[in-house]
Formats: sequence, C-alpha cells, structure tokens
Amino acid sequence: MKLLSASILAAALLAGCGGMQTAATPDTPTRTVDGVLIGPNGMTLYTFARDTANSGKSVCNAQCATNWPALLAPEAAKPMGGYSVVVRDDGKKQWAYNGWPLYYWAKDVKPGDKTGDGVANGAWKLARP
Repeated sequence: MKLLSASILAAALLAGCGGMQTAATPDTPTRTVDGVLIGPNGMTLYTFARDTANSGKSVCNAQCATNWPALLAPEAAKPMGGYSVVVRDDGKKQWAYNGWPLYYWAKDVKPGDKTGDGVANGAWKLARP
C-alpha cells in the first residue's frame, strides 16, 4: 500500500509541474516559465516584429529602448545554443534568441506580468523557446 501511495504522490507532483521553471544557468541568459522566456531578473521577455531575425541588429533604439529595454549581454558574451549577440546602435551588446533580439517591457512591474504581449498592433510578442 505504501508503494502505491508513493507512486500516486509522485504522479501528482509531476502532473503539477506544467508551469515549472527551467533555471537560467551561467551558460544561458534566460529561463523558461510557462513556455515564455524570462530574464535573469525574473521579468518576461519579448520580441519585436520590426526587427529582422539573424540580422545582428536591433531596430528598437532611442524612445523605443526606453519603453522596451534590451536584455543586455556582457561585453565578453559569445553565442551559445539558440542564443546570439547583437550590437545595438549605442554599441552595447544584447542577447537574441533564435536570431530575435530580446527585450523587457517597462510597464511590466513584477515577475509574471505579460502586459506587453500584442502592444503596437501585435508588433511585440512574448519571447518563446
């Protein structure tokens, strides 16, 4: 009976892990929560439809970058897995995933907020792995 109870408990625990987080490691700049990329600060990340994937560039600068801060990469950052590095107009480095530069939304105030999804007639989307 104890074996059956332990099996049921294990199955229940595993079934409840659908929203479980994949931790960011020193080798990855993000983690995944509920199918969405999350930055090291716990905030939701977004992509911008006006960027061109794999161009190595972000088109979100000036006021755009105030509203949509970049997920900045350290100066020594190197591409890894699906992650690449783009150089911004100001010379700073930014992480990209599958070629798409990654951004935060200034109006998200706490981890789990996703208020930027669909902003600007759908130009901003949740970043997904």
